[in-house]
Amino acid sequence: MAYELTASKKRPQIFEELSGQQFVTSTLISSLSQGRIAHAYLFSGPRGIGKTSAARILAKALNCESGPTGTPCGTCPNCIEIASGNALDVIEIDGASNTSVNDVREIKNEVLFAPNSSRYKVYIIDEVHMLSNSAFNALLKTIEEPPPYIVFIFATTEGHRVPSTIRSRCQQFHFQLIPLEVIQNKLAEAADEEHITIDEQALFWIAKEAAGSLRDAYTLFDQISAFSQDEITIGKIQENLGLIDSDAVSSLVDHISQGNTSYALEAIFAVLAQGVSVEQCIVDLAEYFRSLLFVKQGITRESLLGNRLEEFPESVLNQFSAIQIETALEMLLDTYRNIRYSINQRYDLELVISRLSQLPGRNPPQEIYHQIEQLKEHLRSGTSLHSTEPTKRQDKNTRTEHENSKENPAGNPLTEADISHLLKSLQEQRPTIAALLAHASWSFNGSELFFYLDSSYGADAVRQELTQISAKLSQKAGKEIPISIIENVPPEGPSQESTEDATISMLQHLFRGEIISGGSHESK
Repeated sequence: MAYELTASKKRPQIFEELSGQQFVTSTLISSLSQGRIAHAYLFSGPRGIGKTSAARILAKALNCESGPTGTPCGTCPNCIEIASGNALDVIEIDGASNTSVNDVREIKNEVLFAPNSSRYKVYIIDEVHMLSNSAFNALLKTIEEPPPYIVFIFATTEGHRVPSTIRSRCQQFHFQLIPLEVIQNKLAEAADEEHITIDEQALFWIAKEAAGSLRDAYTLFDQISAFSQDEITIGKIQENLGLIDSDAVSSLVDHISQGNTSYALEAIFAVLAQGVSVEQCIVDLAEYFRSLLFVKQGITRESLLGNRLEEFPESVLNQFSAIQIETALEMLLDTYRNIRYSINQRYDLELVISRLSQLPGRNPPQEIYHQIEQLKEHLRSGTSLHSTEPTKRQDKNTRTEHENSKENPAGNPLTEADISHLLKSLQEQRPTIAALLAHASWSFNGSELFFYLDSSYGADAVRQELTQISAKLSQKAGKEIPISIIENVPPEGPSQESTEDATISMLQHLFRGEIISGGSHESK
């Protein structure tokens, strides 16, 4: 028996088998059962989602011996001929290769003749948007007032290119992309029918690569089945298609997040040595950072992420801010656009890996710009940088109470040495945070540690890293120690001297500078 492609073998034969298009199928079934038959239909939507299949099912529904009906029998001569593509009264035309006005004139002449043996003569024109303007104009009068036995079904992937004069004379149906979960289920059915075992990761990967097209999923499934024989695994797919192992991508990004440039470069060298192309490396990294951004924003649906949720460890998520992830993604996209002009694509990849590894230790340009704008506003107004939220303020009595616990350390397990150890551990991975805390005062009341910072920016920056700071401190102390960040704003309002000092301190933290003795700054 001749080999049949999975996409052909699994082509739906009735409306109920059309996956992911419930609105279209329910509407067509309802209109057919009521005898509300239009003389022209327009099916639009992405490729491989069932437009042509729906057109053939509609043709069967119109010409079935028990019809018109929403449930064609599939066993009468008309249904069998239409399913096999041999029906004389169902004419399929490729609009991409029949674009001229002469082709349309032939249709105009043919519609004058009644159907050969069916109830309706059905014209299915695929990729109808490819017709020329003159061809559309020639077709306009025919679809507006066709003979009662003529039905036109137009299918297109670019509905916006069909003239409005044509669209207004058709019943329009927009087909949607098929959900990833539905594609996974259909692939599992196809594998079971072929007696092929396939693991969940492989199913997920094929469904993701199909990008909502069931036909593309079946085509990719046939290709993978050819080299996988009776067992499909994600390992075989990665090995034969030159893809990066998902664990390798996660490990590479983990090195990048820790600022381990040398390890990251060695990791990418190992990936390239396996025969993976530079383009594929950039694509996989961009996809990972895109998914990482979604997870950072609280999106956990795997069909949207395109990856398993467990592929994004907390350690990586905590190392990057959302702005840093956006910056990384932008860098990768720019690199992909530019490698076509490179003298050596590998150099571009290594360069972007090195730059990505520096992201966790520095503020992206967007954050620096925001901080500079805050400083400019501060200098113009002459006021201290602090939050206006009451919950972030601290009065002098409360500050004194906390400082008393520092001055009277009875039963206090924390020492200056512990804080110094904490700052030293943060210095390598979070130098900005370490610098902010080094210039902050602190107190401990026996159960909670308080840091006092002079600016809202510094306080907000440290709060974003509290999880990592608390973990390091708790590990040193041997028990969990809560940390609170308090903006140190004196109730009586800042003096000009304290305001200028806060500005200088902020600039020093922002640009990692140092104060040179003998400068022009003098307190007033």
